[in-house]
Formats: sequence, C-alpha cells, structure tokens
Amino acid sequence: MKNFVSLLVSFLLLSSCQGITKKAVTIKNNEWISLFDGETLNGWHQYNGTTIEDEWSVVDNTLVFDPAKKRNYGDGGKNIVTDREFTSFILSIEWKVAEVGNSGLFWAVQEGEEFGEPYLTGPEIQILDNERHPDALANPKYHQAGALYDMVQPTVDVCNPAGEWNHVVLTIDHNNNNGRVVLNGTEIVTFPVHGPEWEALIAASKFGDTSLPHYTHAPKFGQFKTGKIGLQDHGDKVAFRNIKIKEL
Repeated sequence: MKNFVSLLVSFLLLSSCQGITKKAVTIKNNEWISLFDGETLNGWHQYNGTTIEDEWSVVDNTLVFDPAKKRNYGDGGKNIVTDREFTSFILSIEWKVAEVGNSGLFWAVQEGEEFGEPYLTGPEIQILDNERHPDALANPKYHQAGALYDMVQPTVDVCNPAGEWNHVVLTIDHNNNNGRVVLNGTEIVTFPVHGPEWEALIAASKFGDTSLPHYTHAPKFGQFKTGKIGLQDHGDKVAFRNIKIKEL
C-alpha cells in the first residue's frame, strides 16, 4: 500500500509539472519577440546573402539605411530580411524616412536564385514621404504610406511628415484570413490574406499583369503564407526602431 501511495503521488506530481510546462509554452508563444535589440544587426541578413553591407548600421538605438555609405553603385539593392520565418503574426515597428524618401516593409518573403528582389514574393506595406515623393501621386493612394502597395489604398492619410517617426502595427492572420494596417493609432487598410479575394487583388495589381516586364510581373507574388520579414533599400535614407513581433 505504501508503495502504491508513493507511485500515485509521483504520478500526480509529474502530471502537474507537465501541465505547467505546457501552459508556459503557450504563454511564451503569445509574447512579443524583439526583432531588433537596438545595438546590433543580429537576427537580420542581406536578402539572398549572409552578411549586411555598410549602408545598414545601428545609430542611437535605431536601425538606419544610409545610401551615402554605398560603396558600389552597380551592386544592386541592399534589402535585409529576418533570419526567422513567420506565418500569422502582429508586427509593431516605427519608421522615419528622409524628405522625398521611399522604402517598404515586406512579409512572407522567400529567398533563392529565382527571386532577385523581396517584392517578387513578399507583399509590401509602403513607407513614403507623402508630401514630396511622386509615388504619392503616380497611382493615387495605392502607393501612399501605409498602403498595401499597389493593392489596397489607405482610407485616410495619417502619416507624419518626413523626418518624424511613424508607428505601424501590421496584422497578418491566416487563421481568420485577415490582414490590417494601423498607422499612428488609426486603422487605414484591411484585406484578406489568402483565397479568391486575395488572388483578385493580386490580379488587379501590377504584380499580376503579365504584359509587364518580369521584374514587375511576379508569378509567385503573394503565394506564400510563411516567410521572412523584410526592410527595403529603395535608395533613400530611412530609419527603424522598436521592431517586435507576436505570433498568432
């Protein structure tokens, strides 16, 4: 009897510990994960590469792309992507762009020899100086800051001027087929993230236009649920800070 009681107590303790462990894992999955420590470029690498070029650096706890540091003007874009891949998530990031500046925030980015740029696979949330950059007028609103680039336009322009910080919260939820962009506290864009409505958005954009050159028309654009987060080198100075993500 004594041995039976001891075995029963041990079993209950083990079951209790396993329950605690499972609960702890669940909580951890719902926590914010920092993608930028404010001191190093750890967790990022150059798109289709391994290192990061000098144009990207950490200045005063911000991640800065400065085209003035470009060493070879013929060596292509210096986009960077996360080492990790994500599927459904909430991403919080602050950005500040120079006057007449242009950049972008990608998700679901794929790497490989067949893809020369992140935008060939990863949808983009536009980063732009709305007041001065011609893109704000070229395709009205569909290329403005906060837009799902060339696919869904912002309902309102709440972008702060060039040189000031903007805060974006991007939600990509494949569980509920929902994407949304909150810029400076205001929801400005909503969209599906897969299915027929998503495919219709692609087809109506330049990424689905087969008459355009291969570097614009992208047959695999928006076809991946899982991929890397990317930050764009569009040749203009841009800074990022407080980059964190919560997986859903």
